[in-house]
Amino acid sequence: MKRDYYEVLGVSRDATLDEIKKAYRKIAKENHPDVKPGDKEAEQRFKEATEAYAVLSNPEKRAQYDQYGHAGVDFNGQGGFGNFRDFDFSDFDFGLGDIFDMFFGGGMGGSARRRGPTRGADLRYDLDITLEEAAFGAKKVIEIPLTETCSTCGGSGAAPGTHPQTCSQCGGTGQIRTVQRTPFGQIATSRTCPACNGQGTVIISYCPKCQGKGKIREMKKIEVNIPAGSEDGLSLRFSGKGEAGERGGPSGDLYVVLNILPHEFFERKGNDVYCEVPITFVQAALGAEIEVPTLHGKVKLRIPEGTQTSKVFKIKGKGIPYRRGGGAGDQHVKVIVTTPTKLNEKQKQLLREFAKITSESQQLGKKSFWDKVKENVKDAIG
Repeated sequence: MKRDYYEVLGVSRDATLDEIKKAYRKIAKENHPDVKPGDKEAEQRFKEATEAYAVLSNPEKRAQYDQYGHAGVDFNGQGGFGNFRDFDFSDFDFGLGDIFDMFFGGGMGGSARRRGPTRGADLRYDLDITLEEAAFGAKKVIEIPLTETCSTCGGSGAAPGTHPQTCSQCGGTGQIRTVQRTPFGQIATSRTCPACNGQGTVIISYCPKCQGKGKIREMKKIEVNIPAGSEDGLSLRFSGKGEAGERGGPSGDLYVVLNILPHEFFERKGNDVYCEVPITFVQAALGAEIEVPTLHGKVKLRIPEGTQTSKVFKIKGKGIPYRRGGGAGDQHVKVIVTTPTKLNEKQKQLLREFAKITSESQQLGKKSFWDKVKENVKDAIG
């Protein structure tokens, strides 16, 4: 037993045309075969809703249905479905041909829709680069396996001097249509033409280079220009460098995604660069001028006397250049005071004498633990 059309669309019997359209649009979008391919239940819901809309959106058919029910609108066989051309499906995101494909397996009136040109697939290539290459830019040559249109036949698959011929079995439609007469009318069905596999054309003489495929797969070298200031994960798009299209369609794009390798000395944060540099106890105590490596080359850095370990100095403009111009980030240098090892006896004696004439707070470069304790006790006593 067929369900009531109003129940199928989930609207009341006095629903307006706009309400009917809105209800059908929702059901059709949710159950369209492009959304749920291979789902037979969704396909059935789509058919059911389309049939209900075809009746309720037409004032004359709706009036007949309201008076006589399903008997008033015969949708069994070709006679009923053929009347779909009287209804307006132009407001929807799917075409009238999609609906006829659902019921007849082919195009409206038996004229199958051949597939047109299709754009080729996009490709992704992950490219490892150094921090220096990311900072200042570089040119790299990559090699990728790529399917391209055959240069000998231009993608037709036919030998030079020949062309694909229109299929004699389907007349170029790519579909074989059959019509069956039933007690309820004629039912038309369509299937892919076995002679041309739905292409509508057949190749008499194959191209010797691609063997009739129209495409060849080979290794392709592509030059990649890495812009200065590139970030990790930056995607570079190369239009038309992807896989070849189908049936004369354009090629896809190639996306080269940059992966910046870890550096043994520098760490990058945005456009700033961080590093650690060791200095001696004497340099920290008395001050010194040291050489510091940067991505731009060595620079001199002044260490003031009394510098403590982990002190960070900033060198302006020695970081990563900005990709869109306007200078560069900064370099941050953390100095680490090292402790001398393998001292001889004379060196040890000098350090002992130094310790005798130097207070603990001087040696530590700050108030000692016991100095802080004494101050806290004094403050508590008042």
